Amino acid sequence: MLVDYWRFARANPRFLGFGFLLAFLSSAGQTYFIGVFGTEIQADFDLDTGSWGRIYMFGTLASALIINWSGSLIDRVDLRLFTGLILLGLAGACLLMASVSTPMLLIVAIFMLRQFGQGLTSHAGITSMARYFDNNRGKAIALAAIGYSFGEALLPVAGLYLSQFWGWRHTFYLVAIAVLLALLPVLWLLKGHALRHAAHTEALDRRASEAAGRSDYTRRQMLAEPRFYYMLPAMIAPSMIGTALFFFPAEIARARDWSSLWVTGNYWLYSMVSVTVTIYSGLLIDRFSARRVLPFFLLPLGLALVVINLSSHEYLVWPFMLLQGITSGLYFTGLSALWAELYGARHLGAIKSLTNAVMVFSSALGPAAVGTLLEWQVSFLAITLLLAGFCVLATLMLIHALRMPSS
Repeated sequence: MLVDYWRFARANPRFLGFGFLLAFLSSAGQTYFIGVFGTEIQADFDLDTGSWGRIYMFGTLASALIINWSGSLIDRVDLRLFTGLILLGLAGACLLMASVSTPMLLIVAIFMLRQFGQGLTSHAGITSMARYFDNNRGKAIALAAIGYSFGEALLPVAGLYLSQFWGWRHTFYLVAIAVLLALLPVLWLLKGHALRHAAHTEALDRRASEAAGRSDYTRRQMLAEPRFYYMLPAMIAPSMIGTALFFFPAEIARARDWSSLWVTGNYWLYSMVSVTVTIYSGLLIDRFSARRVLPFFLLPLGLALVVINLSSHEYLVWPFMLLQGITSGLYFTGLSALWAELYGARHLGAIKSLTNAVMVFSSALGPAAVGTLLEWQVSFLAITLLLAGFCVLATLMLIHALRMPSS
């Protein structure tokens, strides 16, 4: 297994490094990083959990509306220019977040962090892996997606410590500087991309001329398929639930009588499991296809949401993180590969920008819905059981969708 990855990585070090680094840099706009500053941000702006969740929702919803257009630009704009612009936008978002002074500007800052970080930086890295690697698509996405896991393992704890010493605002200033410093190395990793893109385009044209039927869907053709809508709950669930869990680590700690540092300090286990599953799932997808690997990927997350209700013992956080990591590892690799398998690579940027918009939209709903339920005095543990039921329902619908024939 590792030999296959080693050979593949040695043959494509720069481009795989590009995907990994973009996945890592997207952490600046991911909930697992922003969420650790929630308590300090609420205190600075005198917000309760519901208000903070709704501010996050408004900024994220705005990002979801825009990314359907902005993400599709990757199909038409040179990847080097696209990447340079989004990283400059991400650095600008961090600077705005560091200096924001009103709740309205906070919504704008959240929008920019989500658009350029969680949205476009992540989109550029993973879409490029899915587009330019055909036979080794699973391994390419898996290696790039490890960047997310590194971000999840390192940055929440680092952010929490830095905010204790320097405050959350100065922490975002440091992140802005780090993104700017990473810009030139990222672009260097794209050296020779013009030849790669030309070969990819030639292969697509050749495959289209040889195909007897339709091989590559447009976004409109995808939306005309009932199968897509049966898959929607499974697309929504990981982003909605995962975002809510990462957004309210203090609420999880409070519900179980743990410290917030104990919860965030164990993100490393989540990340380690996610990396391991990502690596194995990449090989399985290349061998068996995402359609066969993916159907049950939500069940570990559903089980994690049940496990957290079993006891208040502090070590229960370990199976909670472990089970989430299994779903995360399958989700990162599986869904990105699935769109290319089902709908082809020619219009993959437009298709993934739409699916990303759906997932960003669902990530906006998670914190807002959970924050509002907490405001209504619904217990965090009751909320987790409700979300576990949603995972089961989404799994059944996904299984049905993947058995449906193409239209």
